[in-house]
Amino acid sequence: MKKPKILGLVGPTASGKSALALQAAQAMNGEIVCMDSMQVFQGMDIGTAKSSRQDRELVPHHMLDIVPPDSPYSVAEYQPQAKAAIEEVLSRGRLPVLCGGTGLYLRALSREMVFGDTQSDVLIRERYLHMAQEEGNQAVHKILEEKDPETAKKLHPNNLRRVIRALEVLELTGTPMSAQPQQTDEDGPYDMRLFALAWPRQELYERINARADRMLRDGLLRELKGLLDAGVSPQAQSMQGLGYKELLPYLRGESTMDDAMELMSRRTRNYAKRQMTWFTADKRITWLNGKKDPDTNLERIQTMFDA
Repeated sequence: MKKPKILGLVGPTASGKSALALQAAQAMNGEIVCMDSMQVFQGMDIGTAKSSRQDRELVPHHMLDIVPPDSPYSVAEYQPQAKAAIEEVLSRGRLPVLCGGTGLYLRALSREMVFGDTQSDVLIRERYLHMAQEEGNQAVHKILEEKDPETAKKLHPNNLRRVIRALEVLELTGTPMSAQPQQTDEDGPYDMRLFALAWPRQELYERINARADRMLRDGLLRELKGLLDAGVSPQAQSMQGLGYKELLPYLRGESTMDDAMELMSRRTRNYAKRQMTWFTADKRITWLNGKKDPDTNLERIQTMFDA
């Protein structure tokens, strides 16, 4: 059975994917399905660079503002909800346009991921955690090397949580994680046509710095104060988002605004590096020149999408 084609605009933060996705959705009879782990939270508009109300009136947006800011949210919840949104758009004869930079959300939509199939065992985890505390992470990793060398090669000893999880799966199922059924991005239910905007690194960093300044001018500090006044805990998952957690020390009088903004920009640049690593490894993505005229990039998207 032929898979339905969907369009995706992905890539690092501040690369311009939201504007291009909006343009593509307008030109291609589409609706946007957001793929951002922070934009799901209600009341967090400025710090997450959410699409404006005017843009949402031009093109329907899905998977925005679906979770209260004091509630946790996971990829296991995102996957079925986003798939339902995609199916709803397809049922109307319109094109789903994925837009966002959360790589794990893209993977969840690309593969038939099943969450929680293998049960956990707190006693197993505690045994290996105790070993790590007593003998070091390397001792736990060495056991994984002996029992499942293929998985061990992929995991650094300091990635203790995943090392322990691999040992836990092995003990519970009797099968090494490397021998568990593995899916690829092509196994999913959609024919994904993915595009991203490429920028010279320094220019991307300049765009990140400029966006941080613009967020502050647009009222990010006021937005953060409003969330705190509404009772959202500084420890909430939503408050760990870039921009919010860096301004919290300023509000508590523990840092200057200049220090907070410098930290926000630096952490966002580091996040963009991680996004680039993730998306560069995805061979399905066609990289477009971010400096080119948007109409030129849109024309290339349309040509390649229809091919």
